[in-house]
Amino acid sequence: MKPYSAACDENRDPILGILRPLLDRPALVLEIGSGTGQHAVYFAARLPHVIWVSSDLPRHHAGIRAWMAEAGLAGLRGPLALDVTESPWPIDAADVVFSANTAHIMDESAVAAMFAGVGRILRPGGPFILYGPFNVDGCYTSESNRRFDAWLRQRDPASGIRDIRWLNHLAERAGLAPEADHAMPVNNRTLIWRKT
Repeated sequence: MKPYSAACDENRDPILGILRPLLDRPALVLEIGSGTGQHAVYFAARLPHVIWVSSDLPRHHAGIRAWMAEAGLAGLRGPLALDVTESPWPIDAADVVFSANTAHIMDESAVAAMFAGVGRILRPGGPFILYGPFNVDGCYTSESNRRFDAWLRQRDPASGIRDIRWLNHLAERAGLAPEADHAMPVNNRTLIWRKT
């Protein structure tokens, strides 16, 4: 049985609205933390000119493969075994990097490693697109995000909603310049940086 995330179904169309203008020509996209594989299949089907490379820790690969096998899309690749804290990564270069709902379930060192890795493999001019809940100037953007952060930290004290200012600092160190911050449904955001 394929794994399923209701959140993926709920956020896929708003995210696709952000992706379409950024992916308006052939490109190789690396997705970090493909999870169930639902986003990979949905976006690859609607962006057929793109090569979509899924990646995650090996324990998630069976589920991702199940979604990919059912979809049978020519533009899907992977899943790659990617632990952002390990080097080198299993891919040398990408035109675009996308990740959804990952930064708040990683510890801070892993988030920093993700940005550093993206900076290494992203081709000049390419965007890094990160979706999820984020804090702004040390403040929660909603009461639901405050509750979600408390739940995350109770489950794993090293996890938690990350502040955009800190992420911009990591991005700058990785050679990525902030480009956009899109408000999304249910108090999430899509942040975009571009490789300088």
